[in-house]
Amino acid sequence: MTELSDAYRTLAALLHARHSCRAFLPEPIPRSTIEAILAAAQRVPSWCNAQPWQVIVTSGEETERLRAGLIRAVRTAPEAPDIPFPTAYEGIYRERRSVCGWQLYGAVGVERGDREGARAQMLENFRFFGAPHVALITTPAALGPYGVLDCGGYVTAFTLAAEALGVATIPQAAVAPYAPFLHRHFDIPDDRWVVCAISFGREDRDHPANAFRTERAPLSEVVEWRGTPPEG
Repeated sequence: MTELSDAYRTLAALLHARHSCRAFLPEPIPRSTIEAILAAAQRVPSWCNAQPWQVIVTSGEETERLRAGLIRAVRTAPEAPDIPFPTAYEGIYRERRSVCGWQLYGAVGVERGDREGARAQMLENFRFFGAPHVALITTPAALGPYGVLDCGGYVTAFTLAAEALGVATIPQAAVAPYAPFLHRHFDIPDDRWVVCAISFGREDRDHPANAFRTERAPLSEVVEWRGTPPEG
């Protein structure tokens, strides 16, 4: 049996502790802490070391301006993501998505058939769940899905670095359908795609939306062994 190193144990603990926070306290995060998160995330691998991500970080009045503008866009503008959304969630993927959604609804008291309650909870995505900060991630359109893939690694590193510093996060693809608004709001050039946002801040531990945790599939469901690795 392989002896697990302290570094592995630390990483595993961060992965287990990290969760999508859906209610934040208004307390802002110091710039030095945000810079430490960004510096750690910058070390993730990318194809040919292209480092395609560009990050816009909002604080204070800029977060409030973004929050208000996005809510207006959600209520008035058609969806037009830069990157096509999934055509369908089928089979186990649909099941996992449904379980997660009903865990959230159960935590906040939204019952089946309560469309008004479900819509109110959905709109919290665009209020960034009250987070004081938002990091918007974009990638060059010319790099296509591989640039997006690299940005996924960046998002993972950002959330783990934040967790290590006691900062809660939630990656949000929910903002991507409103890419035209985000392009205008931040003057993002047309040759860049909006990938997602990461809302972050201090977790409101007393809020019921933060009371549940999603499960992960066992290795037997996601790994297919070809050949037999050595024991040990």
